[in-house]
Amino acid sequence: MGLPLLALALLALAGGVAYRRRIRDYIGGGRERVDDDMIRRIEEQGSIEVEEPLDLDEVRLEEERFWSETWDTPEEDW
Repeated sequence: MGLPLLALALLALAGGVAYRRRIRDYIGGGRERVDDDMIRRIEEQGSIEVEEPLDLDEVRLEEERFWSETWDTPEEDW
């Protein structure tokens, strides 16, 4: 009984690691991330310089995907 439980635990661990890696790659995408120092520079100077320019088509597609999502109104528990 212990061996199947161990196998299941290892499978769950491997799935969790793969999921976190996929989320990290999706969010970061290997691109430079905006950190607190960059935000301060944006506030002080109005802009920052990045090594890789924005892909405006990708930005447009992501914005369209965001606004096309359906938003459920919260249910009131009163």
